[in-house]
Amino acid sequence: MTERTHAAVLHGAEDLRLQERDVPSPGAGEARVAVEAVGLCGSDLHYYLDGRNGTNALGEPAVLGHEIGGTVDETGPGTPDELVGHRVVVEPAVPCRTCPACVAGRYNLCPHGTCLGSPPVDGGLTGYVTVPITHLHPTPAGLDPAAVPVLEPLAVAVHALRRARFAPGQSVLVTGAGPVGLLVAQVARAWGAREVAISDVDPGRLRAARDLSIDRVLLAEELDGLRVDRSLECSGSPGGLAGALAATTPGGRVVLVGTMPAEDSATALSLVQRHEVDLVGTFRYAASFPVAVDLVTRGALEVSSLVTDRFPLRRARDAFVRAASGQGLKTVVDLTATDTA
Repeated sequence: MTERTHAAVLHGAEDLRLQERDVPSPGAGEARVAVEAVGLCGSDLHYYLDGRNGTNALGEPAVLGHEIGGTVDETGPGTPDELVGHRVVVEPAVPCRTCPACVAGRYNLCPHGTCLGSPPVDGGLTGYVTVPITHLHPTPAGLDPAAVPVLEPLAVAVHALRRARFAPGQSVLVTGAGPVGLLVAQVARAWGAREVAISDVDPGRLRAARDLSIDRVLLAEELDGLRVDRSLECSGSPGGLAGALAATTPGGRVVLVGTMPAEDSATALSLVQRHEVDLVGTFRYAASFPVAVDLVTRGALEVSSLVTDRFPLRRARDAFVRAASGQGLKTVVDLTATDTA
């Protein structure tokens, strides 16, 4: 008899239902992870609120969630079983490994890959997921299981600083003090930034930045006169991009981390031309999870305090509503909980 588990299944915009699904069996080269916690990301909120994220639309009911932490409970045929019982963070995007981008080491740009939680591929808001063992990373000892999913956006931050060609001694501005922005600021500091500034329009998020002892914490309107070597735009807003470009020294570099809306940015782009500022994009990560895990293991930065809200799976809809409200930082669905923690 096939085992069953519960899943939060999105059927359409704001139509999230708790349903039963079969427990999957791992194939060759795979392991099955008993999911313990899933963090909600901006892309999850787009799917929940609009039924789509960018050009990718929800075509059939799907399980969201790509920030996944859990414990390996079974391995597939021919796969070593040493992982069983180990807590892991899941690297959710699985590339083909054979296309030119993959061969060049930029597997995050693979045009043939899939990603857990990106419809039609189901994600982690369910009891179990199967994952290639190459995409499972051991977690730091003693890390709160509910904070394990934060290692995924931390990998985003690591990749973003690499795309910035950041070097110790440089000054950095982060526009947007959400979870990713706070992680980017912490990575920059851990890697030896001379000074790290962070800006936002939300005083509550700026309080979180102060609690993390970021060097300079500014309202977006207070950026006039600031000059930095590297800027990382994490707000996903045209205003944030304009502020980042204006604050970057001639010959500097700005990295787009937040997803920009399709709006006119001609004024901001004129600064790219005039000051020879390098404007680069960043998408997910490549070979960044081991670095992220090491940073937390060494105590170089803080991730647990970013988890401000937890909900059990049966209240997944409430978790999405909370995350969409813009209050708090990281909302996590705790699959080990029966009540709100």
